[in-house]
Amino acid sequence: MVNAGGMDRQAVHEDYERARRTFHQLLDAASEADLARPTRGTKWNNEQLLWHMLFGYMVVRRLLVLGRVFARLPRRVSKAFARLLSASALPFDWVNYMGPRGAVKIYGPRRMGAAFDRVIGSLHRRLEAASEVDLARGMHYPVRWDPFFQEFMTLADVYRYPTQHLDFHYGQLPLDGGS
Repeated sequence: MVNAGGMDRQAVHEDYERARRTFHQLLDAASEADLARPTRGTKWNNEQLLWHMLFGYMVVRRLLVLGRVFARLPRRVSKAFARLLSASALPFDWVNYMGPRGAVKIYGPRRMGAAFDRVIGSLHRRLEAASEVDLARGMHYPVRWDPFFQEFMTLADVYRYPTQHLDFHYGQLPLDGGS
């Protein structure tokens, strides 16, 4: 199950399923008052942070497409693209902050749970279909955008990213007994 690049697909699948269970447990246990409560260390409420955690998985589908495209180009192209994106960190931060504030008005907890299930299913299928060559391909990333972005990431790294993101933000949710 471990490829030449060191990716244990089964471990990633298991992490996705653990994340799915955790996400649903948080949604199922939270009252409206719990969802409206502020988080630790962010300016969002719990519902907004949960949506942001979901969005971390949603964005991976786009990152996989970008990674496949940029991996076929000279590395300097993705490096220049990453620099451009890093230079736009201020507008990105604003959109990243405002997005969940608006999204929760559309999604709500029930739709978030269903969307999480769909995106996890999609990532499972994509991971299973990915060749070893694809998993070893990569591109440069805007490291100022996210603490889990590395200067260069393979597609295998991108598949692992959303669960790292979810695990980090889990500690900021005063839900589930605050753990």
